[in-house]
Amino acid sequence: MMGFLRMVTPPASPPAKRSRRQRRVRANGDGFPVFLPKEVKDIKDPFARALAQRIVRIPVPLQMGNFKGCVMSSCIKPIVQQHDKSPVVLLHCFDSSCLEWRRTYPLLEQASLETWAIDVLGWGFSDLGTSTLWKTYIKRPMILVGPSLGATVAVDFTATYPEAVDKLVLINANAYSEGTGALKDLPKSIAYAGVKLLKSFPLRLLANVLAFSSPLSENIDWTNIGRLHCQMPWWEDAMVDFMISGGYNVASHIKHINQKTLVVCSENDQIVSNQLSVKLLCELQNAVFREVPDSGHLPHVENPKQFVKLISDFASGKIN
Repeated sequence: MMGFLRMVTPPASPPAKRSRRQRRVRANGDGFPVFLPKEVKDIKDPFARALAQRIVRIPVPLQMGNFKGCVMSSCIKPIVQQHDKSPVVLLHCFDSSCLEWRRTYPLLEQASLETWAIDVLGWGFSDLGTSTLWKTYIKRPMILVGPSLGATVAVDFTATYPEAVDKLVLINANAYSEGTGALKDLPKSIAYAGVKLLKSFPLRLLANVLAFSSPLSENIDWTNIGRLHCQMPWWEDAMVDFMISGGYNVASHIKHINQKTLVVCSENDQIVSNQLSVKLLCELQNAVFREVPDSGHLPHVENPKQFVKLISDFASGKIN
């Protein structure tokens, strides 16, 4: 993870100081932040629209090479911080954004859990990593939640910053992948061509059909939600950087994770084998296992009530 984050280069010089009026969070006429792509207005899902309106950019200090200043990180912040409890911090899947949590985030708030949903890895709507935001704003051991490749990020983060993680939730974890394989050796011109294909609507729609058992009309809208961040100006560069960095290989870290971990798998996951979740359960030092019925690769989208109950019970100690 840290190797890839170093490859996401900040501006050559710190941004100019802005007036108080310019520093305000601005929104367009539909209530969406102005930094979001204009295509956000085409989204129909009411949960996604509501959550998109809450996305903010917060300044985070960063020192990298000759650069020392602040960069803007996008996230969804809790309305109220609860300093007596561990906050829940939600990562997202490969090449996704915090909008992935559109159906779960409101329910976590209703369950009185302080919840952050952050954009990481140069995806989403910011180009900053998890560690800097945690050190600047959260500052307490957290319950770190990662689905699919986000689970790999969570394992990597926990191994690197064990003091930052109280508990861990790994959902349909893709924790045994061996990086990006031969993709890291592609010439950049071919890598950029592949990234443009990855951005295409037909390929994204196919991925959604595999991930969800939903009607076509809903899958079309969810596809638009899932590729919204691809319209951000740095997305292609971040994807190519990820490919040539070699990606993630965290299998050797798993046996060293001693935080209490909830391993979650879906009944109908067509992307990651449930056998990998069982393997993960066996290798972790302190883990429990739960299956979410009637859901595919992203149970927090398809079965949010069941998923939130698992998180709430795990946070309170009812699952141990």
